[in-house]
Amino acid sequence: MAEQQAIKLHIGGKSYSFVLKRDEGEPTTLAEKEELYRLAEREVNAYAARLEKNRYDGFSTQDYLALTALQLAISNIGLTRSRNLASEDLERLEELDDRIDAYLNRL
Repeated sequence: MAEQQAIKLHIGGKSYSFVLKRDEGEPTTLAEKEELYRLAEREVNAYAARLEKNRYDGFSTQDYLALTALQLAISNIGLTRSRNLASEDLERLEELDDRIDAYLNRL
């Protein structure tokens, strides 16, 4: 049976309601999910506020939120790419380890 919890987030001066769900056997608790959502809420609002301090002519709250979404997406893509590179490096190290083991076993 899935557990549920309703939360409300305030982003860019507007409230958004969410229902967090946790399926049986899922390792993440509802409290952990809520914490993740709250941290994301704070990060989005903080970044948008930093942009608003620049006072770009003709920019609305929606424009600042769009730029925030773009920056967060760029950061996410960068992290994904670096994780993929680290994974490739790990695979190469494992292959090298196997080759060294095979070489040492032949001695």
